[in-house]
Amino acid sequence: MNLEVKYAGLTLKNPIIAGSSGHTAHIGDMLKLEEAGAAAIVLKSIFEEEIFHEFEKEMNDLEFGHELSEHFDYFDYQIRQTNIANYLALIKEAKSKLSIPVIASVNCVYSHEWTFFAKKLEESGADAIELNMFYLPSDLSQTSEEKEEKYFTTIHNILHEVSIPVTLKISHYFTSLGTVIKALSETGIQGMVLFNRFYSPDFDIEQMEVKPSFVFSNEKEYAMPLRWIAIMYGKTACDLVASTGIHSGETAIKMLLAGATAVQVASVVYEQGFGAITSMLNDIQEWMKRKGFESIDDFRGKLSWNNVEDPAVFERVQFMKYFK
Repeated sequence: MNLEVKYAGLTLKNPIIAGSSGHTAHIGDMLKLEEAGAAAIVLKSIFEEEIFHEFEKEMNDLEFGHELSEHFDYFDYQIRQTNIANYLALIKEAKSKLSIPVIASVNCVYSHEWTFFAKKLEESGADAIELNMFYLPSDLSQTSEEKEEKYFTTIHNILHEVSIPVTLKISHYFTSLGTVIKALSETGIQGMVLFNRFYSPDFDIEQMEVKPSFVFSNEKEYAMPLRWIAIMYGKTACDLVASTGIHSGETAIKMLLAGATAVQVASVVYEQGFGAITSMLNDIQEWMKRKGFESIDDFRGKLSWNNVEDPAVFERVQFMKYFK
């Protein structure tokens, strides 16, 4: 039985990717993820703000010697510089100790001036780069078109810098999601992850303050990526990967049936341990054997919009009256 898949030009031994998380920030945990069966690792994201300080340093070196701009705090700068050096070292260590692909991850927020740094990720040995991009649609001074243009600008600049595969992880917060997914897939990226999951604020009504909440996904959150991968399968110019709410082999199979090339998992590892990946792979193999499938390609997309008898089920958004 062959579980091998091709994602973003990389050959993966199976469709389970360890998504960016605290586990992928430490080589010890990454080795455990690989041992459990993960086919690739997406490193814990480095944030754009950290890279921006490196950009400022290079500009100052070129124009002002080694002086720092007056508005940067020296100690904060030193901390961020250490984070960047550590991240590049993490890539090198992961590549030296793991036998599976290592994907660097950048959390992109508001700028594209730092994109020169992508070359350093490539030089450190990353097999690919995942851009985790999201601009919260809360700035009412910008149109949706202006917000979306930031994605295309950043991707263009990154692709100009590197030769390794570039993938994109996005949210579902777009005015016309299907149109944007298709357009982004045609920029030259080789993979798109649907969808990223964000920090969500909550309120403490006793202390009267804002607090973080909903840190992990739950097993019911897979509905959104399932719908959109099924709708977009066969309509994009790059691979699609499912993320969020994938807590079992059954859910992973559903994503593959929808058309996903692979799935990313993170929360389930925190909740069930590294063995959750092994269990998921065992479930996929058992199901494939029971259904008579020899490879992932034999059933990928079989329940996508293109292949089901009534594709309208993916577009229906109002509840129907099933019960009297």
